Amino acid sequence: MKRVVITGAGTINSLGHSVPETLDAMREGRCGIGPLEFQDVERLSIQIGGQVRGFEAEGRFNRQQMALYDRFTQFTLIAAKEAIAQSGLEFIGDLAARSGVVLGTAGGGVSTWDANYRSVYEDGKNRVHPFVVPKLMNNAAASHVSMEYNLKGPSFTVSTACASSNHAMSQAFQMVRSGMSPAMVTGGSESMLCFGGVKAWEGLRVMSKDACRPFSANRNGMVQGEGAGIFVFEEYQHAKARGAEILCEVIGCAMSSDASDIVMPSKQGAARAISGALADAKVAPSDVGYINAHGTGTAANDKTECAAVADVFGPHADNLMISSTKSMHGHLIGGTGGVELLACIMALRDGVIAPTIGYEEHDPECALDIVPNEARDAKVDVVLSNAFAFGGLNAVLALRAV
Repeated sequence: MKRVVITGAGTINSLGHSVPETLDAMREGRCGIGPLEFQDVERLSIQIGGQVRGFEAEGRFNRQQMALYDRFTQFTLIAAKEAIAQSGLEFIGDLAARSGVVLGTAGGGVSTWDANYRSVYEDGKNRVHPFVVPKLMNNAAASHVSMEYNLKGPSFTVSTACASSNHAMSQAFQMVRSGMSPAMVTGGSESMLCFGGVKAWEGLRVMSKDACRPFSANRNGMVQGEGAGIFVFEEYQHAKARGAEILCEVIGCAMSSDASDIVMPSKQGAARAISGALADAKVAPSDVGYINAHGTGTAANDKTECAAVADVFGPHADNLMISSTKSMHGHLIGGTGGVELLACIMALRDGVIAPTIGYEEHDPECALDIVPNEARDAKVDVVLSNAFAFGGLNAVLALRAV
């Protein structure tokens, strides 16, 4: 089994258009959630979200690319460019032939669906652009990254709702660890912040109208975000031989299915994924210093996650720091695990634990150290990243400082 390290990271989200901007915002506990701005937003009952602001696609992509790239693909390519540049890899020869892309998304080209449904049903047009299908398909972002960077190995998209990024990164991790690929570009992206995307989520009645307050007793729902978090996973000896900067090591993963309910989370399913990641990483519960929680801000999710953590970690649960950065950047659905992994890397490299902002009232069912409102300086050697999705699909990653 080969060791797997992260040698590149990239992002664009409501906190920043790059990794340094995003980490600065996390350190400061800055909120990227605000009023939504798009057509017909006034018809929605939910009008807030973690929208990427100050982003002009026309300045980054040419006309031909714009015809092919949905907003979620645009975000992916921007984040991938930053990650691959930091890694220093050039995919040629055997490296190109064996390296690939595994990305997560839940909705894919939702903005494209929305715009073309509007064109046909509202505007009465009888034709749509010939590239609508390749623009909206869930694998569009993975395909465009593979073409842009000459990645000819295994390339595909994972779609498991809110756990899509963590499932994708788990697959990439296993491919590199097994020796199938020397390097993989992985992570996730999402852009559901359009009229149709938000309107669909309103029907679930799980959305907050004012703020995301994970673990706080007065939490009243999740808030959507958008963006991408992309990484380069690389075999350790390959990275070491070329003198690459190593951000951290990925040491384990686990995936589980609740097999119980399409929307209500299960403590047992979450606990099996957490304990499975510890076993795969060959670390004891007492080795873990920080968990980036799924922490959506819904009543059921937060208390279930805290109960699962308490079951797995026992007395050590009281010594753990656990925070939800969704309180700052919103829930990116299929892309959320990618952005949240940045907080894990920051904890390991910089000794800074991102806070759970918006915390106002103690909840006895969430009685863990949730790092309320302000970032904390703390040295940690092992961290976990939790993702628990609708459909009862769970994926947890374990990472270690190098």
